[in-house]
Amino acid sequence: MPTSYLSGLICSTCGNPFSADQVQTFCPDCQATLLAAYDLESARRHADRDEFSRRTKGMWRWREFLPVREEANQITLGEGDTPLLPIPKIAKALGLTFLYVKEESANPTGSFKARGLSAAISKAKELGIEKVVIPTAGNAGGAMASYAARAGLQAMIYMPKDTPRANVEESRIVGAEVVLIDGLISDAAGMAGIKAREEGWFDVSTFKEPYRTEGKKIMGYELAEHFKWELPDVIVYPTGGGTGLVGMWKAFQEMEALGWLKNKKRPRMVSVQASGCAPVPRAFEKKAAFCDFWTNASTIASGLRVPKSFADHLILKCLYESNGTAIAVDDEQIMKAQKELAVAEGIFAAPEGAATYAALKDLVAQNWIQADERVVLFNTGSGLKYLDRT
Repeated sequence: MPTSYLSGLICSTCGNPFSADQVQTFCPDCQATLLAAYDLESARRHADRDEFSRRTKGMWRWREFLPVREEANQITLGEGDTPLLPIPKIAKALGLTFLYVKEESANPTGSFKARGLSAAISKAKELGIEKVVIPTAGNAGGAMASYAARAGLQAMIYMPKDTPRANVEESRIVGAEVVLIDGLISDAAGMAGIKAREEGWFDVSTFKEPYRTEGKKIMGYELAEHFKWELPDVIVYPTGGGTGLVGMWKAFQEMEALGWLKNKKRPRMVSVQASGCAPVPRAFEKKAAFCDFWTNASTIASGLRVPKSFADHLILKCLYESNGTAIAVDDEQIMKAQKELAVAEGIFAAPEGAATYAALKDLVAQNWIQADERVVLFNTGSGLKYLDRT
């Protein structure tokens, strides 16, 4: 099999093709995200689904469906294949039979951001990029800095001054230049964009390059494999930029095209945000195609403090296509859920991960989730990284 079945890039709005062998950002005509495309017809003929399960564990065992052509350019710290943990005490309390947490804090740098940045930095290295810049609410900065260090790339990070200290220090210790700003991630994004345009840094902002989504989508492959090539009924996902949500939906489409799934039933996708910054639930309620910018965003869950995702239309599209929903929970609910999850199941979740449990309780109370459905919550990071906040 080839190292990768990558065939090119496609604009998520107009469908125009772009080369994956040149440096790309987003579609210049639509100002929309580019998505990686693969030769799935050839892969269906030649790729053995069960072979992937026999490989050494880690995200890059799925290399044929990741965007790096040469194995030497795969920059890894051991990301992927995180535990899928049953949480029986909480399941029983809620009257559910099958309830799991995908424990992404087990990734390098303590969060799911390792997946996307591993893919993005690997492709940057392959394309000859030498310096990368990112705006971040915290965890993405630490991940980008670590993978850039391993790849030998220069890294610059813009983050709000109230970002948890752990994120600041983990970025600096591996050699990144960290600029703390007054404002939100949207303000940091503006500064990173200026740095990229004026000084030639490559901007790896969420959805403004094509490859972070590819690393995140492997969460979907792992779920399908765990459930013997069926998919769960409901996925509850904390949504800031939304690459994981969009990426998993893309993975389900790819696996269906490959003929790997036992049936065509897809999960209902749930986007969880904080009530102090909830552009997706607000847009979903209106059945809108795009989100409005959320002013005065505020929440203890820094990863959810994203006033507007660059690919909000893709997030909403996932929710509509999956018959899913979007829900907001307040900071008090998040803190309560964080404590309950820790006491009941021994999982010290990041506030963003705890938000999914808080949302689950509301969804169960609304009878939106049935007792016998398989439900997966995502804990996207370690609560330890927020100790100066809690």
